[in-house]
Amino acid sequence: MSDAAPLPVPLLVPLLAPRTRILVADDEPHIGRIIKTKLEQGPFVVDLVYDGQEALEALEHPPAVGLLVLDLMMPRVSGLEVLDRVRGDARWRHLPCLILTAAGQDHQEQDARRRGADEFMTKPFSPKRLLARVTELVEGATAR
Repeated sequence: MSDAAPLPVPLLVPLLAPRTRILVADDEPHIGRIIKTKLEQGPFVVDLVYDGQEALEALEHPPAVGLLVLDLMMPRVSGLEVLDRVRGDARWRHLPCLILTAAGQDHQEQDARRRGADEFMTKPFSPKRLLARVTELVEGATAR
């Protein structure tokens, strides 16, 4: 038996940074699944809900959301109503919000941006561009 102290074991498994939680609200299940699949190819965990009321409820539960992706036209509570409530609540006022909608007329984009949307994209969308833009918004929010 040796009296020598054991050699320290190097940390072999790096500590992983927590993945940012993205909340996607879209009433079209197939579109929601496409968004979820694409964003989860990046450093994100995606929760998918199917209307604005579910989005507001999901915001109340941990873990915290790092970005919100909203369709404009949804049942019960619209994307704009969710955006208004998010911007009016001190807990979420600075939460990045991306509108992703088939309603892509200029006045709708202007209205969404005036209400506090950080980005406005129309459907059909480029999944690659969506992932890039979401990444930029999350990184920008983290830098604040």
